[in-house]
Amino acid sequence: MRPDPLYARYPFFRAAREAVQAADIAPPRLVTEGDPAVDRARERVERALMSGTVASETPERWSDRDELLSYPIARILVSLVDMRAAVEKYAEAEADTAHDRLVADLTADDDELRSVDTTRATLSQVLDEFDLTESVTRVDAGNERDDARDADAFRIDVTDYLRLADPEWGTDWRLVNRELADGAVPIDRKELRRLLREAIRRRVADELPFGVRGSASGDAIAAALEDDVATLRDRLAERERLPSVDVVAPDAFPPCMQALLDDAADAELSPHAAFAVTSFLVSLGLDADAIADRWPGLDDDALDYRVTVLDDDGGPGGSQYPTPSCATMQALGDCVNPDERCETIDHPLRYYAAALDDATQSESSAEGEAGD
Repeated sequence: MRPDPLYARYPFFRAAREAVQAADIAPPRLVTEGDPAVDRARERVERALMSGTVASETPERWSDRDELLSYPIARILVSLVDMRAAVEKYAEAEADTAHDRLVADLTADDDELRSVDTTRATLSQVLDEFDLTESVTRVDAGNERDDARDADAFRIDVTDYLRLADPEWGTDWRLVNRELADGAVPIDRKELRRLLREAIRRRVADELPFGVRGSASGDAIAAALEDDVATLRDRLAERERLPSVDVVAPDAFPPCMQALLDDAADAELSPHAAFAVTSFLVSLGLDADAIADRWPGLDDDALDYRVTVLDDDGGPGGSQYPTPSCATMQALGDCVNPDERCETIDHPLRYYAAALDDATQSESSAEGEAGD
Protein backbone atom coordinates (compact mmCIF):
# COMPACT_ATOMS: atom_id res chain seq x y z
CA MET A 1 0.00 0.00 0.00
CA ARG A 2 1.42 3.38 -1.05
CA PRO A 3 -1.05 6.00 0.17
CA ASP A 4 -1.32 9.58 -0.99
CA PRO A 5 1.05 11.55 1.30
CA LEU A 6 -1.78 14.01 1.91
CA TYR A 7 -3.76 11.28 3.66
CA ALA A 8 -0.88 10.61 6.04
CA ARG A 9 -1.17 14.22 7.24
CA TYR A 10 -4.98 14.30 7.21
CA PRO A 11 -6.11 10.71 7.87
CA PHE A 12 -9.64 11.82 8.79
CA PHE A 13 -10.35 12.89 5.18
CA ARG A 14 -13.09 10.81 3.59
CA ALA A 15 -10.79 9.78 0.75
CA ALA A 16 -8.22 8.58 3.28
CA ARG A 17 -10.76 6.31 4.91
CA GLU A 18 -11.80 5.02 1.51
CA ALA A 19 -8.16 4.33 0.65
CA VAL A 20 -7.79 2.19 3.77
CA GLN A 21 -10.99 0.31 2.96
CA ALA A 22 -9.92 -0.23 -0.64
CA ALA A 23 -6.58 -1.65 0.48
CA ASP A 24 -8.49 -4.28 2.47
CA ILE A 25 -6.07 -4.14 5.39
CA ALA A 26 -7.77 -5.65 8.42
CA PRO A 27 -6.97 -4.02 11.79
CA PRO A 28 -6.95 -7.43 13.55
CA ARG A 29 -4.09 -8.59 11.34
CA LEU A 30 -2.15 -5.36 11.86
CA VAL A 31 -2.55 -5.63 15.63
CA THR A 32 -1.81 -9.32 16.03
CA GLU A 33 1.18 -9.21 13.68
CA GLY A 34 2.74 -6.21 15.40
CA ASP A 35 2.63 -3.95 12.38
CA PRO A 36 4.57 -0.65 12.74
CA ALA A 37 1.27 1.21 12.35
CA VAL A 38 0.24 -0.20 15.73
CA ASP A 39 3.31 1.29 17.39
CA ARG A 40 2.52 4.62 15.77
CA ALA A 41 -1.10 4.35 16.95
CA ARG A 42 0.06 3.82 20.54
CA GLU A 43 2.27 6.88 20.28
CA ARG A 44 -0.53 8.82 18.62
CA VAL A 45 -2.95 8.24 21.48
CA GLU A 46 -0.42 8.69 24.27
CA ARG A 47 0.82 11.96 22.78
CA ALA A 48 -2.78 13.11 22.46
CA LEU A 49 -3.61 12.36 26.08
CA MET A 50 -0.39 13.63 27.61
CA SER A 51 0.88 16.41 25.32
CA GLY A 52 -2.13 17.66 23.34
CA THR A 53 -0.74 16.67 19.94
CA VAL A 54 -0.69 13.57 17.75
CA ALA A 55 2.49 14.61 15.93
CA SER A 56 5.23 12.05 16.37
CA GLU A 57 8.34 12.81 18.38
CA THR A 58 10.28 10.79 15.77
CA PRO A 59 8.57 11.51 12.43
CA GLU A 60 11.45 10.07 10.43
CA ARG A 61 10.63 6.65 11.88
CA TRP A 62 7.23 6.37 10.23
CA SER A 63 6.18 5.91 6.62
CA ASP A 64 3.08 7.49 5.08
CA ARG A 65 1.49 4.05 5.33
CA ASP A 66 2.21 3.89 9.07
CA GLU A 67 0.74 7.36 9.61
CA LEU A 68 -2.44 6.60 7.67
CA LEU A 69 -3.10 3.19 9.21
CA SER A 70 -2.31 4.39 12.71
CA TYR A 71 -5.43 6.58 12.68
CA PRO A 72 -8.09 3.81 12.62
CA ILE A 73 -6.04 1.78 15.13
CA ALA A 74 -5.78 4.83 17.38
CA ARG A 75 -9.57 5.12 17.29
CA ILE A 76 -9.76 1.49 18.40
CA LEU A 77 -7.40 2.21 21.29
CA VAL A 78 -9.41 5.24 22.39
CA SER A 79 -12.61 3.18 22.22
CA LEU A 80 -11.06 0.44 24.36
CA VAL A 81 -9.84 2.99 26.92
CA ASP A 82 -13.51 4.02 27.02
CA MET A 83 -13.18 7.16 29.11
CA ARG A 84 -14.87 10.41 28.18
CA ALA A 85 -11.72 12.38 28.91
CA ALA A 86 -9.79 10.15 26.49
CA VAL A 87 -12.25 10.80 23.66
CA GLU A 88 -12.31 14.54 24.27
CA LYS A 89 -8.56 14.92 24.54
CA TYR A 90 -7.86 12.68 21.57
CA ALA A 91 -10.27 14.60 19.34
CA GLU A 92 -8.86 17.94 20.50
CA ALA A 93 -5.30 16.78 19.85
CA GLU A 94 -6.10 15.53 16.35
CA ALA A 95 -7.85 18.82 15.61
CA ASP A 96 -4.99 20.91 17.00
CA THR A 97 -2.38 19.03 14.99
CA ALA A 98 -4.46 19.29 11.82
CA HIS A 99 -5.04 23.00 12.46
CA ASP A 100 -1.30 23.61 12.75
CA ARG A 101 -0.73 21.74 9.49
CA LEU A 102 -3.49 23.68 7.76
CA VAL A 103 -2.02 26.99 8.86
CA ALA A 104 1.33 25.91 7.44
CA ASP A 105 -0.21 24.63 4.20
CA LEU A 106 -2.45 27.62 3.57
CA THR A 107 0.29 30.17 4.22
CA ALA A 108 3.02 28.48 2.19
CA ASP A 109 5.02 30.78 -0.01
CA ASP A 110 4.77 30.79 -3.80
CA ASP A 111 7.85 28.62 -4.33
CA GLU A 112 6.49 25.97 -2.03
CA LEU A 113 3.09 26.06 -3.69
CA ARG A 114 4.70 25.50 -7.07
CA SER A 115 6.60 22.46 -5.81
CA VAL A 116 5.55 18.89 -6.48
CA ASP A 117 4.86 18.31 -2.80
CA THR A 118 1.44 16.67 -2.68
CA THR A 119 1.19 16.67 1.10
CA ARG A 120 -0.24 20.19 1.20
CA ALA A 121 -3.94 20.76 1.57
CA THR A 122 -5.58 23.66 -0.22
CA LEU A 123 -8.43 25.75 1.11
CA SER A 124 -10.81 24.50 -1.57
CA GLN A 125 -9.96 20.88 -0.66
CA VAL A 126 -10.70 21.44 3.00
CA LEU A 127 -13.92 23.34 2.34
CA ASP A 128 -15.08 20.56 0.04
CA GLU A 129 -14.11 17.94 2.62
CA PHE A 130 -16.52 19.45 5.15
CA ASP A 131 -19.24 20.40 2.66
CA LEU A 132 -18.55 24.10 3.04
CA THR A 133 -17.74 24.96 -0.57
CA GLU A 134 -21.06 26.66 -1.17
CA SER A 135 -21.25 28.10 2.33
CA VAL A 136 -17.91 29.95 2.46
CA THR A 137 -17.06 32.68 -0.03
CA ARG A 138 -14.22 35.14 -0.26
CA VAL A 139 -15.22 38.77 -0.04
CA ASP A 140 -12.67 39.48 -2.75
CA ALA A 141 -14.34 37.52 -5.51
CA GLY A 142 -11.44 38.17 -7.84
CA ASN A 143 -9.03 36.19 -5.70
CA GLU A 144 -9.09 32.65 -7.00
CA ARG A 145 -5.89 31.44 -5.36
CA ASP A 146 -6.48 28.04 -3.83
CA ASP A 147 -4.57 28.88 -0.68
CA ALA A 148 -6.29 32.27 -0.24
CA ARG A 149 -3.09 33.58 1.31
CA ASP A 150 -3.97 37.15 0.35
CA ALA A 151 -7.63 36.89 1.28
CA ASP A 152 -8.44 37.97 4.81
CA ALA A 153 -12.20 38.46 4.50
CA PHE A 154 -14.76 35.73 4.03
CA ARG A 155 -18.45 35.16 4.51
CA ILE A 156 -20.05 31.97 5.78
CA ASP A 157 -23.66 30.90 5.64
CA VAL A 158 -25.27 31.64 8.98
CA THR A 159 -26.52 28.07 9.37
CA ASP A 160 -23.01 26.65 9.17
CA TYR A 161 -21.69 29.45 11.36
CA LEU A 162 -24.15 28.59 14.12
CA ARG A 163 -23.43 24.89 13.68
CA LEU A 164 -19.66 25.26 14.13
CA ALA A 165 -19.11 28.35 16.29
CA ASP A 166 -19.23 28.05 20.06
CA PRO A 167 -20.38 31.15 21.99
CA GLU A 168 -18.07 30.08 24.81
CA TRP A 169 -15.15 31.04 22.55
CA GLY A 170 -15.92 34.63 23.54
CA THR A 171 -18.41 37.40 22.97
CA ASP A 172 -17.03 38.12 19.50
CA TRP A 173 -18.38 34.76 18.34
CA ARG A 174 -21.95 35.44 19.38
CA LEU A 175 -24.19 36.06 16.43
CA VAL A 176 -25.61 39.21 17.97
CA ASN A 177 -22.15 40.76 17.66
CA ARG A 178 -21.80 39.89 13.96
CA GLU A 179 -23.00 41.92 11.00
CA LEU A 180 -25.36 39.37 9.55
CA ALA A 181 -26.39 40.25 5.99
CA ASP A 182 -28.10 38.23 3.28
CA GLY A 183 -27.94 35.10 5.39
CA ALA A 184 -24.15 35.19 5.78
CA VAL A 185 -21.74 36.10 8.57
CA PRO A 186 -18.43 37.94 7.97
CA ILE A 187 -15.31 36.18 9.27
CA ASP A 188 -11.60 36.70 8.79
CA ARG A 189 -9.01 34.13 7.77
CA LYS A 190 -8.06 33.21 11.33
CA GLU A 191 -11.70 32.71 12.28
CA LEU A 192 -12.30 30.52 9.25
CA ARG A 193 -9.44 28.26 10.27
CA ARG A 194 -10.85 28.02 13.77
CA LEU A 195 -14.21 26.95 12.38
CA LEU A 196 -12.45 24.35 10.25
CA ARG A 197 -10.61 23.10 13.34
CA GLU A 198 -13.96 22.60 15.04
CA ALA A 199 -15.25 20.68 12.02
CA ILE A 200 -12.20 18.42 12.26
CA ARG A 201 -12.65 17.90 16.00
CA ARG A 202 -16.24 16.85 15.55
CA ARG A 203 -15.41 14.40 12.78
CA VAL A 204 -12.67 12.79 14.86
CA ALA A 205 -14.95 12.51 17.89
CA ASP A 206 -17.83 11.13 15.80
CA GLU A 207 -18.89 7.66 16.94
CA LEU A 208 -16.19 7.47 19.63
CA PRO A 209 -16.08 5.34 21.61
CA PHE A 210 -17.46 2.45 19.57
CA GLY A 211 -17.85 -1.18 20.48
CA VAL A 212 -14.80 -3.28 19.72
CA ARG A 213 -15.55 -6.49 21.58
CA GLY A 214 -18.38 -8.83 20.67
CA SER A 215 -16.93 -10.62 17.67
CA ALA A 216 -14.01 -12.99 17.22
CA SER A 217 -11.91 -10.33 15.51
CA GLY A 218 -12.90 -7.62 17.99
CA ASP A 219 -12.08 -9.81 20.97
CA ALA A 220 -8.72 -10.66 19.42
CA ILE A 221 -7.93 -6.97 18.97
CA ALA A 222 -8.95 -6.18 22.55
CA ALA A 223 -6.79 -9.00 23.89
CA ALA A 224 -3.77 -7.93 21.82
CA LEU A 225 -4.08 -4.33 22.97
CA GLU A 226 -4.95 -5.08 26.62
CA ASP A 227 -1.59 -3.99 28.03
CA ASP A 228 -1.55 -0.80 25.96
CA VAL A 229 -5.08 0.10 27.05
CA ALA A 230 -4.17 -0.43 30.72
CA THR A 231 -1.10 1.77 30.33
CA LEU A 232 -3.10 4.53 28.64
CA ARG A 233 -5.74 4.45 31.37
CA ASP A 234 -3.05 4.70 34.02
CA ARG A 235 -1.36 7.60 32.23
CA LEU A 236 -4.65 9.43 31.87
CA ALA A 237 -5.51 8.86 35.53
CA GLU A 238 -2.06 10.09 36.52
CA ARG A 239 -2.54 13.18 34.38
CA GLU A 240 -5.89 13.85 36.05
CA ARG A 241 -4.21 13.74 39.46
CA LEU A 242 -1.80 16.55 38.76
CA PRO A 243 -1.74 19.15 41.56
CA SER A 244 -3.97 22.19 41.21
CA VAL A 245 -2.10 25.39 42.02
CA ASP A 246 -3.46 28.92 41.56
CA VAL A 247 -0.53 30.84 43.03
CA VAL A 248 1.86 32.59 40.63
CA ALA A 249 5.35 32.70 42.14
CA PRO A 250 7.95 32.75 39.34
CA ASP A 251 10.81 32.20 41.79
CA ALA A 252 9.40 28.73 42.46
CA PHE A 253 8.93 27.82 38.79
CA PRO A 254 10.86 24.73 37.69
CA PRO A 255 14.12 25.43 35.84
CA CYS A 256 12.70 24.36 32.49
CA MET A 257 9.86 26.91 32.68
CA GLN A 258 12.17 29.68 33.85
CA ALA A 259 14.46 28.93 30.90
CA LEU A 260 11.59 28.94 28.38
CA LEU A 261 10.32 32.26 29.70
CA ASP A 262 13.83 33.71 29.44
CA ASP A 263 14.12 32.38 25.88
CA ALA A 264 10.74 33.85 24.94
CA ALA A 265 11.99 37.30 25.92
CA ASP A 266 14.78 37.05 23.34
CA ALA A 267 13.38 34.98 20.47
CA GLU A 268 10.33 33.13 19.21
CA LEU A 269 9.87 29.75 20.87
CA SER A 270 9.39 26.52 18.97
CA PRO A 271 5.75 25.35 18.82
CA HIS A 272 6.29 22.60 21.40
CA ALA A 273 8.12 24.98 23.76
CA ALA A 274 5.39 27.61 23.42
CA PHE A 275 2.78 24.95 24.17
CA ALA A 276 4.68 23.72 27.22
CA VAL A 277 5.16 27.09 28.90
CA THR A 278 1.68 28.38 27.98
CA SER A 279 -0.01 25.25 29.32
CA PHE A 280 1.99 25.63 32.54
CA LEU A 281 0.84 29.23 33.00
CA VAL A 282 -2.77 28.40 32.10
CA SER A 283 -2.68 25.67 34.73
CA LEU A 284 -1.95 28.40 37.28
CA GLY A 285 -5.14 30.21 36.30
CA LEU A 286 -3.63 32.88 34.03
CA ASP A 287 -5.48 34.11 30.96
CA ALA A 288 -3.97 35.47 27.74
CA ASP A 289 -3.98 39.09 28.92
CA ALA A 290 -2.22 38.23 32.18
CA ILE A 291 0.37 36.13 30.37
CA ALA A 292 1.04 38.85 27.80
CA ASP A 293 1.31 41.49 30.51
CA ARG A 294 3.82 39.58 32.62
CA TRP A 295 5.73 37.87 29.81
CA PRO A 296 5.45 39.97 26.62
CA GLY A 297 7.74 37.58 24.78
CA LEU A 298 4.90 35.04 24.68
CA ASP A 299 2.49 37.54 23.15
CA ASP A 300 2.52 36.33 19.55
CA ASP A 301 -0.37 36.05 17.09
CA ALA A 302 -1.25 32.59 18.41
CA LEU A 303 -1.31 33.31 22.17
CA ASP A 304 -5.05 33.98 22.41
CA TYR A 305 -5.80 30.85 20.42
CA ARG A 306 -3.42 28.67 22.44
CA VAL A 307 -4.92 29.85 25.72
CA THR A 308 -8.48 29.34 24.47
CA VAL A 309 -7.70 25.77 23.48
CA LEU A 310 -5.85 25.04 26.70
CA ASP A 311 -8.39 26.66 29.01
CA ASP A 312 -10.98 24.05 29.95
CA ASP A 313 -13.80 26.17 31.33
CA GLY A 314 -12.41 29.64 31.81
CA GLY A 315 -11.91 29.02 35.52
CA PRO A 316 -8.65 29.20 37.43
CA GLY A 317 -6.48 26.18 36.90
CA GLY A 318 -8.79 24.55 34.34
CA SER A 319 -6.80 22.95 31.53
CA GLN A 320 -7.72 20.47 28.84
CA TYR A 321 -4.11 19.46 28.42
CA PRO A 322 -1.49 19.15 31.12
CA THR A 323 1.91 20.68 30.90
CA PRO A 324 4.11 18.02 29.23
CA SER A 325 5.75 15.63 31.65
CA CYS A 326 9.44 15.79 32.46
CA ALA A 327 10.01 12.81 30.14
CA THR A 328 8.36 14.64 27.26
CA MET A 329 10.25 17.84 28.03
CA GLN A 330 13.49 15.85 27.93
CA ALA A 331 12.57 14.16 24.64
CA LEU A 332 11.82 17.54 23.05
CA GLY A 333 14.99 19.16 24.36
CA ASP A 334 13.10 21.56 26.64
CA CYS A 335 14.39 20.12 29.93
CA VAL A 336 17.32 22.37 30.86
CA ASN A 337 19.20 23.31 34.02
CA PRO A 338 17.75 20.45 36.13
CA ASP A 339 18.44 20.78 39.85
CA GLU A 340 18.34 18.35 42.76
CA ARG A 341 14.56 18.52 43.04
CA CYS A 342 14.24 17.49 39.39
CA GLU A 343 15.85 14.15 40.24
CA THR A 344 12.80 13.12 42.25
CA ILE A 345 10.05 14.87 40.21
CA ASP A 346 8.30 13.61 37.07
CA HIS A 347 6.25 16.68 36.17
CA PRO A 348 6.82 20.47 36.18
CA LEU A 349 3.60 21.09 38.11
CA ARG A 350 4.68 18.67 40.82
CA TYR A 351 8.00 20.48 41.00
CA TYR A 352 6.21 23.81 41.40
CA ALA A 353 3.81 22.50 44.06
CA ALA A 354 6.71 21.02 46.03
CA ALA A 355 8.72 24.24 45.75
CA LEU A 356 5.77 26.27 47.02
CA ASP A 357 5.29 23.89 49.95
CA ASP A 358 8.96 24.21 50.87
CA ALA A 359 8.78 27.99 50.64
CA THR A 360 5.70 28.05 52.89
CA GLN A 361 7.37 25.79 55.45
CA SER A 362 10.50 27.97 55.41
CA GLU A 363 8.40 31.09 56.00
CA SER A 364 6.56 29.41 58.88
CA SER A 365 9.84 28.33 60.47
CA ALA A 366 11.28 31.83 60.09
CA GLU A 367 8.19 33.37 61.67
CA GLY A 368 8.40 30.89 64.54
CA GLU A 369 12.01 31.69 65.20
CA ALA A 370 11.25 35.41 65.11
CA GLY A 371 8.46 34.89 67.63
CA ASP A 372 10.82 33.10 69.98
